[in-house]
Amino acid sequence: QVQLVESGGGLVQAGDSLRLSCAASGRTFSSYAMGWFRQAPGKEREFVGVINWSSTYYADSVKGRFTISRDNAKNTVYLQMNSLKPEDTAVYYCAAAHVFRYSSRYSSSEYDYWGQGTQVTVSS
Repeated sequence: QVQLVESGGGLVQAGDSLRLSCAASGRTFSSYAMGWFRQAPGKEREFVGVINWSSTYYADSVKGRFTISRDNAKNTVYLQMNSLKPEDTAVYYCAAAHVFRYSSRYSSSEYDYWGQGTQVTVSS
């Protein structure tokens, strides 16, 4: 069992940066692929990116602006968000996948554990 707790959300202006954190419980954190998803009001949850060991993959909408990293000693994964846009406004979720399948990385059903989410609001 893995418990995930996100933090770092808030209200920022367009062009600003924000770093989200996701703290995980469990002794096998390093073996999990850690993903970030987001859900805007009235929209489906969408894939943002994932880190598997040291490899990272991103959605096209955030590529070049967002960076995922992890600190296995702290059982924490980060989402650094730069050049934020109003369309980045959403609740951001981290998720853990025990088995990583590259072809299914976009699918929320591939992830076994989820955090409660943290709100990010970007004003124009």
